[in-house]
Amino acid sequence: MTSETTVTREAAGAAEAAGDRAADGTAPAVLVVQHEEDADPGLVGDRLVRAGLRLDVVRAWRGEPLPEDLRGHAGLLVLGGSVNCRDDGAAPWLPRVRTLVREAVAGEVPLLGICLGGQIVADALGGSVVTRPRGPELGAVPLRRLAAAEGDPVLGGVPEGARAAQWHWDEVDRLPAGAVPLLTGEDCPYQAFRVGSVGWGLQFHPEVESGTVARWAEADDAQVRADGGDPVAVVASVREAEPELRAVWGAVSGAWGAVVRAHAVARAT
Repeated sequence: MTSETTVTREAAGAAEAAGDRAADGTAPAVLVVQHEEDADPGLVGDRLVRAGLRLDVVRAWRGEPLPEDLRGHAGLLVLGGSVNCRDDGAAPWLPRVRTLVREAVAGEVPLLGICLGGQIVADALGGSVVTRPRGPELGAVPLRRLAAAEGDPVLGGVPEGARAAQWHWDEVDRLPAGAVPLLTGEDCPYQAFRVGSVGWGLQFHPEVESGTVARWAEADDAQVRADGGDPVAVVASVREAEPELRAVWGAVSGAWGAVVRAHAVARAT
């Protein structure tokens, strides 16, 4: 993968401000693992805060330490980033992230991995991730529902053919034992999957909008063109799909937030 940049600063700032308002000690906290400066929770984070959750963001690339365990957190959100999921030399916090992922699944703590985060989830639980031999998947790409998506509490409402924003050079090529594939695509088999009772991995980016992808395209222009892509067309595809992207994946983000809140309430009682 190449570098991933953030959602609009306005959306991120709104989520941060709302998070400050929710940080009164009573809102359930989601541990957010951020791998690099320009890959924050974005629109997903905004929806989680609207759902009444508090974001405990660990900016791992700055050297902020991850907790030893998930005590005190009602959910775990692992974001995207430019490193490979096994590049522990470049990102020495990755072993700790894998440990937290395993703890979340074993302890039934709601888990969501986005792009690199989804790849970490698969890898940590025994699946595998490879660099795509056919080049990157970029832009707004339609997805297909699989049978297991029916009734899924997070992805069950995603319509057939819903488009998702893509920006990845790596992908999951083998799911962990027991994982359930939920969404697929023409060029990437595992677009979304469930692990355990309340864990999900996504290959796409529900947190972004077209301004974000425009910055990605500018930063990675040479590599996209070298791989046979058209950065201008990629950005245009996301811009055209943006209302759909915000509606569909905003609802998915809210649904995962509802799972986090429900489990927090159940544990408290």
